[in-house]
Amino acid sequence: MPFTTVPIFLTIALCANSAADADGTRRVWQIEGIEREAIVHFPTGAPHPCPVILAFHGHGGRAQSVERSMHFQTEWPEAVVVYPQGLATKSARVDPAGVRAGWQNRPGENDDRDLKLVDQIMASLRASGWVDDRRIYVTGHSNGGGFTYALWLARAEMLAAVAPVAGGTLSVRSLDPLPCMHVAGRADTLVPFINQERVMAAVRVVNGCAESGTPWAKDCTFYASKFGTPMVAMITDGGHQYPREAPALIVRFLKGQVAPILCGPPSPGQPWPRSKPISD
Repeated sequence: MPFTTVPIFLTIALCANSAADADGTRRVWQIEGIEREAIVHFPTGAPHPCPVILAFHGHGGRAQSVERSMHFQTEWPEAVVVYPQGLATKSARVDPAGVRAGWQNRPGENDDRDLKLVDQIMASLRASGWVDDRRIYVTGHSNGGGFTYALWLARAEMLAAVAPVAGGTLSVRSLDPLPCMHVAGRADTLVPFINQERVMAAVRVVNGCAESGTPWAKDCTFYASKFGTPMVAMITDGGHQYPREAPALIVRFLKGQVAPILCGPPSPGQPWPRSKPISD
C-alpha cells in the first residue's frame, strides 16, 4: 500500500541529547494546520539506525500515562520509542460526544489524520537517521490496539510486527500476514474477550499458523507459521486494564521479528516472505 504524502508546515527537528533521553522529549508537528505531538525517547549517542516502537494510548488516555505504564524505553533502551498523543475522537460506546482523545479505528476515518501523523513521525525519524526500516513495530492498548490493527491494514509494508493489547478489528481477512502478539484478558467487558478470541483465531488463519501452539511464557502461547509470521496469544485472567507484565513480553516478541527486504509488497493474497526463520 502506498504511503500518503502530507504537507508539513512545521516539523521540530528530531535530535537526541548526548545522554540517554530518560524522561522523553515532546516533539510537535503541524499537519494540515493541526498541531500533533508525541513523547519520543532516543537511545544514547548520535543518530544511528535503530528499532522503532510506536505505542498508542487508549480512548481518553494520554501519552504521558502510557509512557509510564508501557515503559518500552526501559525494556528496550536501544530502540527509539514514540508515544503519540491522540485527538478528540467519537466513540459510540464510551464517548459519543467525542470530547476525549483517541484514534481512528480503520483506514479512511477522520480524514486519516492519525495515519498521516504516523507517516510524518516516521519521515522525521528517517530524515534524522534514526530508523532501521526492517525493525519498525506498533503496539497500543484498547482504542490504541484497534489503531494498531488499522496500521497493520494500511501500512503493513512498513512494519516488522505488531502487538495490540485489548483491541480488535473487523477487517482481519483483509490483512497481510505479519508477526503479531495479541494480549487479552478473559474478564474484559469493554472489548469483550469473546470478540478478541475471534480476532486472534482469524489472525492465526491469515498468518498461516499451526492450529495448536506451544507454551512461550506465563499466559502466552506461541503459534508457529508456515509463512514465517508467527503469533503469540497472551491471555490473562484480568480485565481491560493493561497487564503489568506485558511490556517485557512484548519486547521479547518484537526483538525476534525482522521485516523482509522487499522491492515492494507481494501480490494481494500472497504471503509476505520473511528474511529468516522466526522462532520463539
